[in-house]
This record gives sequence, structure tokens and C-alpha cells, in this order.
Amino acid sequence: MTEPDDPLGVWTGRLLRLGVGISPDEARRFVHDLYAQAQSDLDEERAEADFKREE
Repeated sequence: MTEPDDPLGVWTGRLLRLGVGISPDEARRFVHDLYAQAQSDLDEERAEADFKREE
């Protein structure tokens, strides 16, 4: 299920080991969405910090 260069695979596997009732596809989508949102939040924080430095 996971490839060596697949950062989402590790977290998907961890999520699947937490309990039953979630399919591997659903777990992977959840991890992907969570990762994308976290990356977006970090990008916003960096942009805000850059803006404050330039003021």
C-alpha cells in the first residue's frame, strides 16, 4: 500500500491501525486533506511573517 517515498502512506497506515470501520481509501483521502490543509496554513503563516518583516 505504501511506497518508500510516500509520506502519506505512513500516516495512512497509522490511522488504519487505530481502529476498524474506515477503508484504506477513506483513510488516505483524510490524510491527504489534512496534509493539504496543514500545508496551506503554514503557507499563510509564512506569507504573514514575510509581510510583517517587510513593513
